Amino acid sequence: MKLLIDDAVYAYQEIFSSFGEIVMLPGRDINRDAVRDCDVLIVRSRTKINKDLLQDSRVMFVGSTVVGLDHIDENYLKQNNIAFASAQGCNANSVAEYVISALANLAVDYDFDLAEKTLGIIGVGNVGTRLNLLAKQLGMTTLLNDPPRQDRESNGDFVELNEALSADIISFHTPLTFTGAHPSHNLLAHHNFDLIGENTIIINAARGGIIDEAIWQKTQTKANVIDCWENEPYINPLLQQSAYWATPHIAGHSVDAKFMGSYMIYQALCKFTNTDANDAIANLVQPPQVAIKQRALQTTLNAIYPFIKDGLAIKDISNFDDYRRHYPERYEWHHFDSKITLPNA
Repeated sequence: MKLLIDDAVYAYQEIFSSFGEIVMLPGRDINRDAVRDCDVLIVRSRTKINKDLLQDSRVMFVGSTVVGLDHIDENYLKQNNIAFASAQGCNANSVAEYVISALANLAVDYDFDLAEKTLGIIGVGNVGTRLNLLAKQLGMTTLLNDPPRQDRESNGDFVELNEALSADIISFHTPLTFTGAHPSHNLLAHHNFDLIGENTIIINAARGGIIDEAIWQKTQTKANVIDCWENEPYINPLLQQSAYWATPHIAGHSVDAKFMGSYMIYQALCKFTNTDANDAIANLVQPPQVAIKQRALQTTLNAIYPFIKDGLAIKDISNFDDYRRHYPERYEWHHFDSKITLPNA
């Protein structure tokens, strides 16, 4: 069996080599000629999976080691009996930790108590659910907005979008969708941006296109934390320059999350090929335990990983893609021995 794998897929050699021959390419370079004689295709978000790529190839399994699905034509895969697996939820903890780190820094720099603030969480899936748990452990009041879940769960504790937008801090965690009963494209745009006040903090660690950036760049807020952008890697320079944090879509880029993305596709490929999983692969991420001596939330989280350096790394916007591809190792909180008890989802 021949596998074509995006070279940014975490530990692809260690995890997938048992299945057969591996060919690796940068995701943007994976094209029709490259996939033609491959049986398995494993990608991240940089490769568009559709008819143009796969027609006349022998690909029978596609795995995407990231959460987003907007680069996947799932209908084409179904119509052509091509098995598909994605890594839904693999980076949920990583993104939630990014948001809490931002909140801890904002609280110090703007001199407020998190326990006195309301947090509107727009999209309460894998990430939003974890963020809700972490925020409540810090004493925050959360306003949860998720119309698809609200439709399914009559007993859910949800509020309408306009109420969630009234929160002191608003954090977006929806997928990017354009159709259906509840499309998320331009969820915050001309029809409701007037609900955002000059003391509002907005965080987008979901997808570019959920917030209309043309309006956002002209709207006065207390602070913006932006990890996901329209037109990546050619991001909005006005929003970048005015943001509290402007990072290159790395909130979900912890080592743990990248491993879990690969591991979930490994499990799916084992099932597809009726292969027994190698139990040792589950323990591939084993960094040494590091002691953190700080005694405050902000300094503890910055000692674990200072996200400010991710913003500094892309002051020159042309570094966006290269920095993502060569992102520093970052481990999630449970690997560290801290003096304070950190929130835990």
